[in-house]
Amino acid sequence: MNPSSSSTVVVGSDENTSIRRNSNRPKYSRFTQQELPACKPILTPKWVISVFLIVGIVFIPIGVVSLLASRDVVEIIDRYDSVCVPKNISGVDYITGNLDKTCVRSLIVPKKMKQPIYVYYQLENYYQNHRRYVKSRSDQQLRSSSKKADVGSCEPEDRANGQPIVPCGLIAWSLFNDTYSFTSNRGGNANTSLVVNKKEIAWKSDRDHKFGKDVFPSNFQKGPLIGGGKLVENVSLDKQEDLIVWMRTAALPTFRKLYGKIEVDLMAGDVINVTLKNNYNTYSFDGKKKLVLSTTRWIGGKNDFLGIAYLTVGGLCFFLAMAFTVVYLVKPRQLGDPTYLSWNRNPGGN
Repeated sequence: MNPSSSSTVVVGSDENTSIRRNSNRPKYSRFTQQELPACKPILTPKWVISVFLIVGIVFIPIGVVSLLASRDVVEIIDRYDSVCVPKNISGVDYITGNLDKTCVRSLIVPKKMKQPIYVYYQLENYYQNHRRYVKSRSDQQLRSSSKKADVGSCEPEDRANGQPIVPCGLIAWSLFNDTYSFTSNRGGNANTSLVVNKKEIAWKSDRDHKFGKDVFPSNFQKGPLIGGGKLVENVSLDKQEDLIVWMRTAALPTFRKLYGKIEVDLMAGDVINVTLKNNYNTYSFDGKKKLVLSTTRWIGGKNDFLGIAYLTVGGLCFFLAMAFTVVYLVKPRQLGDPTYLSWNRNPGGN
């Protein structure tokens, strides 16, 4: 074999490989190579102390205002599931039997409650976020009467007596059905009725877009096992706001849902008599039921978490600012010259 020809072939192969490597190289630009001018702050002690101090000064007043607003909310909470059951019978036997479910509770207003006063029911140990429970509904059926037979995702509450259930699914089937009526001694008059307004308690987007005006309950709670409440068959679903509120499932096992609004002021010391129907079964899974009356402020309902969180972060930042200040003054450390940093010596990065 001719050595020179072999050498020529090897050289040519190396040149082709070099060309291919060069052809895969991306086009140079300062953007792709991250060489654009950028802010590269140097975290000197003055900068760090200033940032912590500013965060503390801003967060602490916000936390104080939020906490005061939350503490200004007046809330009455009454657990009634245990006290509304006769002592000589279990909760499950009571709720599934034919006994009278009427229960009367008396509540005392601790402070003046300005209207509107929101009436909630609170359930505990109730897992609406269970995967099978959440999936057991048909949004298509809820929106349009033409999708009445769309019950494929609603098992086991999809059909009764061979006909589709509207609304179908476990969520609708388990509709909360305890009822509350209120009287008070407001204005010195005994047993003054307090009207509960149940209009516009659901989200407007749900009423307008998720529940159809031409969809009416059909074959609902007609199966062998009755779940919760019943619906008015001649009223469209977009008007039955108790159902709409219930169908917006909760993420946590303890949750509140809006029952209605009392649109009169209640004064401190007023006695509210609540006549309730204890119909809903929470006894079979050790659940709890509570009635909640609450006012609101600009921050919403009573919740101290936001104010405490702001105070905690603000206080921690203020403490760090003071600690760093003391360290900086007592034992200062000489800083290097920032002009020797690479991006200051060669701003282009080339």
